[in-house]
Amino acid sequence: MKKQLLAFAFLLPGVAAFAQKIPYTNCKNCWVVDSLGNHRVVLTFNGTGKAAKAVIPWRRRDTDPENKRIIIQDAKTKQKITNIKLGTINRESGELVFEPTSGKGTYYVYYMPYKNEGRSNYPKGVYLKPENLASETWLNGLGANIPAASVKEFQSIDAFNSFYPMEVIATKSETDALTGKHKGEKFMLFPEDRLNSIRMTKDLPQRWIERGPQNKYAATAQRGENFSFQLGVYALQNLDDIKITFSDLKTASGKTIPASAIFCINTGGTAYDGSPLNKTVNVAAGDIQALWCGVDVPANAVPAIYNGKASISINGKPAKEIQLAITVNKTLAKNGGVDEPWKMTRLGWLNSTMAQKNTVIAPYTPLQVKNNTIDLLGRKVEVNADGFPKQIQTFFTPEMTEVTSEPNNLLTEALHFHFIKPDGKNIKLKSQGLQFTKQEPGTVQWKAISANDSLLMEVSASLEFDGFMAYTVKIKALQDISFKDITMHIPFKRNVAKYMMGLGQKGGYRPENFEWKWDVAHKNQDGAWIGNVNAGLQYSLRDEKYVRPLNTNFYLQKPLILPSSWGNGDKGGIKVIDDGKAVLANNYSGERKLSKGDELYYNFTLLITPFHTINTDFQWATRFYHSYRPIDTIKKAGATVINIHHATAINPNINYPFIAWKSMKAYDDSAHAAGLKVKIYNTIRELSNHAYETFALRSLGHEIYSSGKGGGFSWLQEHVGDDYIAAWFVPEIKDAAIINSGMNRWHNYYVEGMNWLTQNVGIDGIYLDDVAFDRVTMKRVKRVLTKDGHPGIIDLHSANQYNKSDGFNNSANLYMEHFPYLNRLWFGEYFDYEKNNPDFFLTEVSGVPFGLMGEMLQGGGNKWRGMVYGMTNRMPWSDGADPRPIWRAWDDFGMKGTKMIGYWVDDNPVKTDHEKVLATVYKKDGAAMVSIASWEDTDTEIQLKIDWKKLGIDPAKATITAPEIRTFQPAKTFGLNDKIPVEKAKGWLLIIR
Repeated sequence: MKKQLLAFAFLLPGVAAFAQKIPYTNCKNCWVVDSLGNHRVVLTFNGTGKAAKAVIPWRRRDTDPENKRIIIQDAKTKQKITNIKLGTINRESGELVFEPTSGKGTYYVYYMPYKNEGRSNYPKGVYLKPENLASETWLNGLGANIPAASVKEFQSIDAFNSFYPMEVIATKSETDALTGKHKGEKFMLFPEDRLNSIRMTKDLPQRWIERGPQNKYAATAQRGENFSFQLGVYALQNLDDIKITFSDLKTASGKTIPASAIFCINTGGTAYDGSPLNKTVNVAAGDIQALWCGVDVPANAVPAIYNGKASISINGKPAKEIQLAITVNKTLAKNGGVDEPWKMTRLGWLNSTMAQKNTVIAPYTPLQVKNNTIDLLGRKVEVNADGFPKQIQTFFTPEMTEVTSEPNNLLTEALHFHFIKPDGKNIKLKSQGLQFTKQEPGTVQWKAISANDSLLMEVSASLEFDGFMAYTVKIKALQDISFKDITMHIPFKRNVAKYMMGLGQKGGYRPENFEWKWDVAHKNQDGAWIGNVNAGLQYSLRDEKYVRPLNTNFYLQKPLILPSSWGNGDKGGIKVIDDGKAVLANNYSGERKLSKGDELYYNFTLLITPFHTINTDFQWATRFYHSYRPIDTIKKAGATVINIHHATAINPNINYPFIAWKSMKAYDDSAHAAGLKVKIYNTIRELSNHAYETFALRSLGHEIYSSGKGGGFSWLQEHVGDDYIAAWFVPEIKDAAIINSGMNRWHNYYVEGMNWLTQNVGIDGIYLDDVAFDRVTMKRVKRVLTKDGHPGIIDLHSANQYNKSDGFNNSANLYMEHFPYLNRLWFGEYFDYEKNNPDFFLTEVSGVPFGLMGEMLQGGGNKWRGMVYGMTNRMPWSDGADPRPIWRAWDDFGMKGTKMIGYWVDDNPVKTDHEKVLATVYKKDGAAMVSIASWEDTDTEIQLKIDWKKLGIDPAKATITAPEIRTFQPAKTFGLNDKIPVEKAKGWLLIIR
């Protein structure tokens, strides 16, 4: 060892040999971070005089240390030293002279102090600029021979903030010396342990200089373990299309771990939708690329040393081999080791296909095909010869409580395309027939071709068990051809097209005539929902390279792709026209020319609503408590389901509920023993920086994390560096999230994680705070949450998405594809429950037209208006918004088993004589609870108009009473013909018996 140190010192004189001996330690909570930063150097001074000089070999990874303030503190007095003179400050070292105010002793140098600006949950960490506070007298008194202060250690505020060992950079001279030894090579390989994630992409770690590049890697794994390791590639030239292949791993006796059990997440895998994923990895000269590899060691592997090799090719040509020696010991890993994720045992989850098969999820029923008609739960689709819907029907009653045999036809005629020539004439295509290509319980697929001598239209479509239809429509020019327009017409029946939501329209009554133009740069708008409570259709117009955009504050950073077909530059758009007989959604694309052989894709999706009947009994019996509190407190409040948010003791890290899982399990077990259920906050939009796999995911480029301008909380700037979007931050626990890129393999991990939490921790469902994944992942999540009889309750919260940052979309329209798998809505912050009309409540907030029910949030909601839709707010809130008095009224009346008949039902048995005072009936044998709410501008009086026969109550014996409900209404009795006073924006809950 002594010779090695001497050789090292000879090669890299001075600083390098000195720095090697300096320890890196953690001093948890030893100083106030927000004023001094996360890092300091401990100096020891044993000299005399008014000045001390230090040369600090800090080997920093940040790019501009000369522009960051240095604060020196006297350890004895804890006072800041103002007499400081800085010399050369760079990434490798820093020179400084300071006044040792206590003489001999210890002094602290804080070298990355910062302050947080902006919103507390979206901070902007700003590093303090250098300052010059030294007095002229002290500066003028500095001599030539200043005694030295020695560097004792480097300290971080805790282990999580430490730069050691993977972020301590090699110096330029060290790097040059190493690369000089390997001239002519394309790259060097540095195998690395799974516990030391490769973090830097521009600097070699000092650790690699000391060890040098390797062509061998040896490690120890357990039987059955999902073992991971890294190969660091340092490019000496530009490297294109790096690939890695593995041989079998074999023992001396011939036992084998097959090459198929070894993988590299960087070069390929399985996409979120189950399709194969091939990745191209390019590395620029001077950059570092981590290749994260895994070995799924068989549980029955014989303990021994397994030898093999990894072969790395560049642009299809062999480049280097590295010998692998994996010692499998006798220990059998529990559950593949995934219970210990800090060992990177879950990387294989990125390629999971769990729950990918499109099996039918309750309450949906298997699809049935008869002739050209497909039956699904409460709905039917008849397919025309050209592949488009000839008719779409729903069979839900207006009350949304039953499925009947009476159809609600959505269309006046078949959905169809028009290909219009410049002279205004329509080009007619002849169908070559319809062919069903797949008929499974969960999916039916078909295709059709229509053509003439100038144009070919190929239609490929599918319908899934929840009512989602996807269309790929390819138009091919068989000769040069010009169009005045290419349009798709969806002709709605007028009684169905009562409401509209999307395309810039707030949910509510459909405007009589409406026109919209594409603006993807600013607006997350590509379609709309048009419908009534018991029949409707959402449609979206898609580019053939459609990618789900970011949402929730980040739409503008990854917006929609303008479809080259539908958009056609600025020529495309949508008109919704009511001609008195039908409501036509005219989706036009404008004039264009196609040359022979040109192809366009007019893709679109349809979603048939509602998805199922309303489960009102679930609404009355399932009462959420949205806070982490003692079990006894929650049970006493009358709640039945606990939602555990992130930033709590048992779920501290946003969207990464795997760190405190043992505490979570203990809490869940206690709740279950008390008869309560527990759900956790867990979604995908952003990911905590405490995720063990953070840097493995970063090694995938922008597959998992979005590209962005960086910044945000100090930890992100200091360790992630740049090119990311900083997201939600929790100041109390310093949990800083990074925005996910959208649809990617993290969804596979997410599904596996939800399964693990359900099976091992006992969660009863999830609380979604907006959604950054599509329906493919939602279905998979619902499957694993409900497996083995688990309840799998999912509720969705959304802040109002109709704003600039979110691209002016409606929350209900944006997330409608997820509604088939939700149990409740909670919309949400920035929803106005006071100034919006009933049609807005019905379409955007209540969930009723989709077979759901909801709750209110902003300001506690309007409790009187909410009850017209069966909604309260959620515990715990202020006394004025406390839902418990209404819960108690439900229980006293006996809401279970009642039939909800909303004001929107034409033959509702109880109405009022005021158009803006609405009544919803909750009916059972011999009694009814009637919810009345006013949208009048002033206080008023109303009279009830009751159809006693439909209500099933004898008026001669009937009474109307208002039970006392704290903060809602006083007790009162009304005569059958009495005028009932109704305050502005309030109402009553009346019991008729």
